[in-house]
Amino acid sequence: MSMHDQELRLPSQDWRAYQGVLSRRVFAFILDYVIVALLWIPAAVVVFFIGILTLGLGFFLYPILFALVAMLYFGLTVGGRDQASPGMKVMGVAIARTDGRPMDFLTAIVHLAIFWIANALLTPLILLLGLFTDRGRLLHDLLIGTVMVRRDMY
Repeated sequence: MSMHDQELRLPSQDWRAYQGVLSRRVFAFILDYVIVALLWIPAAVVVFFIGILTLGLGFFLYPILFALVAMLYFGLTVGGRDQASPGMKVMGVAIARTDGRPMDFLTAIVHLAIFWIANALLTPLILLLGLFTDRGRLLHDLLIGTVMVRRDMY
């Protein structure tokens, strides 16, 4: 689909669209990582058999397997039609780009990677930043130009 075929959809300017988003986001994160952990189990079994078939070379996938599963999960869900992972859907939030374009697979993965890096370096400051920014945006939102919004207001 070309850029001309995609509908630009700017995030709401209504303050109510961002009310309670930060706490919903925390619970969505927990739900999503439980799902990723559950998806990791069958992926680990597949890698085991790949390791046997490749005479041990496939076993080198184990150290990065959780990250690969998480990237696929978030790339396909957040970068998909609903612009939200299953955890986000349960908590009633979605992600939007501030330029109005829809999230795509690669942007969703970059968003996740920046979150991991920022979290590794600045763990306690990640959520605190959301208390002081407009619309409860976190560091990785600011860097990549996204915002979390309530699905009922988007």
